[in-house]
Amino acid sequence: MVGASELTEEMMKLITRFELASKRTSELHALHREALIAFTAAARGTQGRRDALATLVNLEAEIAARLTL
Repeated sequence: MVGASELTEEMMKLITRFELASKRTSELHALHREALIAFTAAARGTQGRRDALATLVNLEAEIAARLTL
């Protein structure tokens, strides 16, 4: 599992929807902030930027799914 403190601008690990499903909503929002920072800090075309973007998509989908419940 990845915590918000483990995400940095230099290294972004892709976080799957499966991993996100077990987190509290407040943790999702903290991870979203960290992933957004990592995305904006990463150079274009890098794997870190692609992973950060995919993580943001996963986070936003998980947060949206919880809002509809």
